[in-house]
Amino acid sequence: MTAREECLKKAMEIVCTDRESQYGAPEDNFAKIADFWSDYLGYHVTTEDVPMMMALLKIARAATGKFKADNYIDLAGYAACGMEIAERNTVGESK
Repeated sequence: MTAREECLKKAMEIVCTDRESQYGAPEDNFAKIADFWSDYLGYHVTTEDVPMMMALLKIARAATGKFKADNYIDLAGYAACGMEIAERNTVGESK
């Protein structure tokens, strides 16, 4: 298995099983995070913003130059969750 296959496999396991059983559906968890961030920042943060901002956190950590596979695995997971949420929101807008 290549490193990229392993990364995507681990991200899928985390996003589709581990995290969901611990924190609930990503869209629900991200909605709660968006609410907290909105209150703290004083302006509206969307559910779609959360995975993008979390991805930027992982990119910032990777930019330190200290390799940690977790940063890349989580980045893939946030991208997948973000895509699903954005797709649902886009489908909801077209109705």
